[in-house]
Formats: sequence, C-alpha cells, structure tokens
Amino acid sequence: MAAAPVRQRSGSGSLRAQLPPCYYEGYLEKRGPKEKASRRLWTCLCGNSLYFFNNAKDTHYVEKLDLSGSVSLKDDCSRDRNLEAARLILRMKDGETKLTAPNLESRELWKGFFYSVIDLNVPSCLTLLPGQLQMLKEVVDKERSRRRSRNPARAPPSPLSVPLVGEIPACFRPVSRTEAEVLLERHPDCGNMVLRPGRDGCSLAVTTRQDLNGSVFRHYRVTQRDQGGYVIDVENPIPCATLHDVIDALVEKTAGTLQPFLLEEPYEENITYVSANDENGERILHSAPSSPLPKAPALPPKQDRWSTSPLPRSPAPDRRILTSSVPASPTNPMRRLIHSPSPLTQSFNDELKMKLEKRRAS
Repeated sequence: MAAAPVRQRSGSGSLRAQLPPCYYEGYLEKRGPKEKASRRLWTCLCGNSLYFFNNAKDTHYVEKLDLSGSVSLKDDCSRDRNLEAARLILRMKDGETKLTAPNLESRELWKGFFYSVIDLNVPSCLTLLPGQLQMLKEVVDKERSRRRSRNPARAPPSPLSVPLVGEIPACFRPVSRTEAEVLLERHPDCGNMVLRPGRDGCSLAVTTRQDLNGSVFRHYRVTQRDQGGYVIDVENPIPCATLHDVIDALVEKTAGTLQPFLLEEPYEENITYVSANDENGERILHSAPSSPLPKAPALPPKQDRWSTSPLPRSPAPDRRILTSSVPASPTNPMRRLIHSPSPLTQSFNDELKMKLEKRRAS
C-alpha cells in the first residue's frame, strides 16, 4: 500500500486527534540505529515529527521520531529484495534511521515533506510535479502558523534583538542552541564555532562542536560590560574589547582547534532569464551567453569647425626662388609681383632717391 492522501480522523477523544496536524501518511519500512531488522509501519508526518503505527487503523502510535533533531537526509543506493523499493537514510544525533519507500516516486515525495517541515522551505533540489510542489508550499505555511500559535510569546532570535556593539563577526548566526548544534553537525567542514544570541535576549553565546566518539557540544555565555567590551563567562572570565576579540580568544585558548563557522552560500555561475514564445505562449528558461559582447567600432574624433589648433606651418620660402628668373609669361602673377612694381612703390622709391641725393649735396 503506497502513501495515501491525508484524511480526517474521527473521534476527538482518540489519541490521534491530540497529535499535530497530519501532512502526509503511508507505509514505510523502518530500521532504527539499535534495531536488527526493518519493520513495516504506517507512518504519519504530524507537525515536524514522524509517528509510527502498526497499521492504518490504530489510534496509539508505537514510536515517535522528532525531525527537529535531524542532521542530514540522503538516499541509500544499496539493493533491496524488492527491486522497486527505494531506501532513505535519516541521520539523527543518536544514530541513523533507515526508511524504505515502496518506489522512487514515493521516496522523493517523502523527502519533500521532510525538508518542508525541517527547513520550513519548499526544496528546489527534488524532482516533483507542480501539484506536489504546491502541496508542499501549503504544508510550509501550515507548519509556520502552527509553530507561531504554539509559541506566541517567543520571537525568533535575531541580531536586532541583541545589543551588539561594533562589527559583527562572520560566524554570527541568529539561531537557537539546538539550531546551532544542527548547523555545526550538518556542515563539519565549515568550522566548529558559532556565535549566536543567548536565551535571555540580553547576552550572547558561543556554541562549539568537536568529535570524541561522536559529537561533543559546548556552550559559552558572552555578556556585554557596562563600561564597554565583552566578557566570556568562564571560571576565569576573559575580557575582550570586541566580538572579534571573543572569537580570537577562543581560537587562541584552544590552539586553533576551534575555528569560526563560515558557511559559503551557493551562487549562480551563469546568467539565466525567462522568455515567452510568441506563438504558443510557452515560457522557457534561457542561459545568457558567457562570452563578452563585441564592442562597437569607435568613431573617429569629430573635427571642430572653429577649432583654435594651429594650422601646419609651411616651410619657409627660399629667397633664391623669389629672386630667380621667372619664365616669360604675361599671365604669370609672380612675374608681375617681382619685375613689375606697383606705381605706389615706384613713387616711394623715387622720393627716397631724391632725399638721398639732396643729403649728399648738402
């Protein structure tokens, strides 16, 4: 019997009616970390927990699995006696729980519900139909509303609710104690120390994780001093001027064993865009070309009509050319310029000659 749609349960006095809202249910084979064999149980995803029943009609569950403590979720590609079955490994803090779905499609849908109630976000890495994605979106909205109504007075921690002074280190995360442990457990290669808000809303805390036959978590309180700076509240308090000094002090005290948690968020490597086909209206996702666009040819500089740039100077004329003989031509202007002076020039020369002669005579 494959996974079935959620149906309303009758009998408000039964135990099932007291459980959180059921988002999905169906048969799964379960094998816990301390179990030697798998059991086929009717599984209900109620809130963010799995409830296991012996069959679909039972009102008392035989086991409960809280998904808030999950660390990772991955496919198990090992062979099963049922060739159509698809296995799944759910890693928790206390060990691994192996689940087997009837087929690959059922496993993919179960994973979608798991991610939706754990991360409160519709997963984008699964192969699901549009109707299934819409169903997961509704589950995310319902689960968010359920958690807000369950804890109306408790606001999620955020950097704004904590009186921080100075620059905030990159390893600061607005998460709770449990969420910090899960974050460090899921990403061991990104560091093992998270700075987060404290439970009282007036202090900070540092959560660390190390391996010693399993995960070992430690939590340290960091308070802000009235006169400025911070103090790591341990047996011998460690004063620090800034939050960066708090992180540096823990790294130095542990000889580099503790390292700040830096999670690299993925970014797109190509530019994509959606366009619609004019004929059938179908929308298609395109990738922009990665090669740079060709540059337009540069236009020549525009010549200014009234430019004041000096004109190129012609070479100085050779006086020998002016005094050399010019071919006898009545139409040659140069001949008239050199050998035929103007009347004004002739009169001036005559007057000057007469004055020179009078000066010589005197």
